[in-house]
Amino acid sequence: MSKIIIVAYDISNTKVRTKFSKFLAQYGVRVQFSVFEIENSKRVLDIVINKVETKFKKLFEAGDSIYMFVTDRESTISYGSASLLGKDLIII
Repeated sequence: MSKIIIVAYDISNTKVRTKFSKFLAQYGVRVQFSVFEIENSKRVLDIVINKVETKFKKLFEAGDSIYMFVTDRESTISYGSASLLGKDLIII
């Protein structure tokens, strides 16, 4: 089963928010303005979680919220363009 992390965030500081989104973009795809989906090996997922804990956690302010949901592809339901993520696209 393929594991994924859904990261949703609301960060008030523009500099921290930009740095955080650029970090997430290195590992996953933006599916909404402040939501990323990261799908990869357990090692990569562990790296992302570890970097958030060690590098970014201290930058977050009291009013910020960051949610990280670890799930598997088969447990997610998506509609619209989001339903195309994780599927092979063949163009002829």
